[in-house]
Amino acid sequence: MADIKKVRRAIKGNKKAFQELMEDEKVKLYKIAYVYMKNEADALEVFQETVYKALVSIGSLKEERYFSTWLTRILINNAVDLLRKKKRVIPMDRDKLESKTAAYIEGDRHPELLEAVMELEEKYKEVLILRFYKDMSVKEIAEIFDCPEGTVKSKIHRGVNLLRGKLKEDCVNE
Repeated sequence: MADIKKVRRAIKGNKKAFQELMEDEKVKLYKIAYVYMKNEADALEVFQETVYKALVSIGSLKEERYFSTWLTRILINNAVDLLRKKKRVIPMDRDKLESKTAAYIEGDRHPELLEAVMELEEKYKEVLILRFYKDMSVKEIAEIFDCPEGTVKSKIHRGVNLLRGKLKEDCVNE
């Protein structure tokens, strides 16, 4: 969690405090951006846009303790916007996906699981990534999406069930 004092200083316009906060968050943000964008160039573009928007609008942050959540929401919005703008789907075979994501998602021993997550609808993919790859609580995810915790729990439950079905289907087909 970001240091509350640093966040307060950054809100007041202290650029060094903002830089230190970004230094603390950059790895987590890049990983999320990479999972969304599936390539380094777009992930960096989303990350840079997030840093810029956060710098410009840090004064509008109301609760210092939600800095990380606020920043993650900006990143997700930027990633979704860029994906919509490009209107593209990147077909990736399993080997390429494994080699590209292994370096960015630590401890991921199940690349077929990540591949299955990436094939889900956006509403399920978003909550599953935040819950299981960023290890956020249901409450934090609900705050990011500005929705009830029950809605987040439902999306997680449905997403997990869709993954189960998808992975069972893959096992039967192989």
